[in-house]
Amino acid sequence: MRVFRCDNCSAPVYFENRICGSCGFSIGLYPGDLSFHSLGPDAPYRFCANAAFDSCNWLINAESGDRLCSACRHNRTIPDITLAENLNSWRNYELAKHRLLYSLVKLKLPLTDRAEDPEHGLAFDFLAETSGAPVITGHENGVIVMNLKEADDSVRASQRLLLGERYRTLLGHLRHESGHYFWDRLVANSPHLDNFRELFGDERADYDEALRVHYSSGAPRNWQARFISAYASSHPWEDFAETWAHYFHIEDTLEMAASCGLSCLLGDRSGDSGFAGTMSQWSALTIVMNSLNRCMGEADLYPFVPPPPALARLEFVHELLGRPGFSGSQQAEE
Repeated sequence: MRVFRCDNCSAPVYFENRICGSCGFSIGLYPGDLSFHSLGPDAPYRFCANAAFDSCNWLINAESGDRLCSACRHNRTIPDITLAENLNSWRNYELAKHRLLYSLVKLKLPLTDRAEDPEHGLAFDFLAETSGAPVITGHENGVIVMNLKEADDSVRASQRLLLGERYRTLLGHLRHESGHYFWDRLVANSPHLDNFRELFGDERADYDEALRVHYSSGAPRNWQARFISAYASSHPWEDFAETWAHYFHIEDTLEMAASCGLSCLLGDRSGDSGFAGTMSQWSALTIVMNSLNRCMGEADLYPFVPPPPALARLEFVHELLGRPGFSGSQQAEE
């Protein structure tokens, strides 16, 4: 993620903006170039139909027959948005989902929807609990299911405390579940599988039993020495999904820091110093971010210290994505 600018007046705009606060033009993000464009009378773009619900600001080619943008076409199920509480919750999820998809597009990951690829396309079900039927957040066969009630801050906070988690956000959920999807696409039945098993363990271990043990007994006492989170200790699939999510936290935040001109914090590097350089920058940035939060009486923004085994798994994701060393100056110029 980076600081975006209105192409009409060059004022900075937020990723979620549909109107430039400086010139007043309608603006939106076009996924073809991941940039914001203003919508004058002769603009070659138009808004996604979901802009009418204030849930999307992505653009479509004006001559396209599509109603929905490339992000919203991944939705398989949305809740009954005639109910105000459902509409507000769905909007919150859409903001997070669009941030996830921005990163997936930027990293050029294989990304198709169900219409383009009925077997492997990525789909989202945003479900409200009705008639007491529980909705289990998770991923199966390319479909990511999200429980609508998690969009309520108080519900999410209570779940975070109940499960002893340090961090729980809608974006974190979506990044985690996308990790399961991309494990199927990038790791399973690939040349990377043996290396995955060396680092994460054998995913053929009984998944349901592993989760039962985790929720009944908790994480092992020494999990901090081996895993990036307690939940990562439950099963190799969950370890990968947690590692994938954290890598996207790192990638997205470093890009934004560079875009904001924080080279004084990240260090000025030339060339490719690879994963080690990325993590060096991340370490420097987290000290600043956490210190700023503490000045405001808030909890650490990134309350994690990845141990060496977790760093090796993060490097696996780094290489899986074909990422070079992070270059702050290069990102700032994009």
